[in-house]
Amino acid sequence: MTRDAAWLSRRALLAGAASFALPSSVRSQADVATDRKGDTMRLRFIFAVQDFTATLEDNPSARDLVSMLPLDLTIDDYSTNEKIAYLPRKLTEKGSGRFGSEAVGDLCYYAPWGNLAIFHGPYRWSRGLIRLGRLDHGPPPLLLRGEHPLRVETL
Repeated sequence: MTRDAAWLSRRALLAGAASFALPSSVRSQADVATDRKGDTMRLRFIFAVQDFTATLEDNPSARDLVSMLPLDLTIDDYSTNEKIAYLPRKLTEKGSGRFGSEAVGDLCYYAPWGNLAIFHGPYRWSRGLIRLGRLDHGPPPLLLRGEHPLRVETL
């Protein structure tokens, strides 16, 4: 094996090992939902004086949510770490399952109740929870307490 070939083999091996070492919170482009034009799917949420966006994952539930937009809902506090909004109908659960790397700013769907759950505090996955995406700029807009009309639309 030549010195150049050995260097390339080591480089390829290190690159492969590095891809396994990356935290699961690092997302590949394949995990992000795209529309028919190949653009990343993003949502806009508006309530009270809050206006924020989220980038969707590429899964059947997220695509089903997009098919319902725009929506006028009500957002309210639930527990100490999330806001919820009930959808007019349940989303598909096809392809759902346990996920890791739960993080503040996750946009999820809770299938048993048929509601969106947007986390502004730490949480753990539970059965029936499907991650739809993540807030683009973190959870500060969710810290406004109380019940408010909510508008959800594509960006």
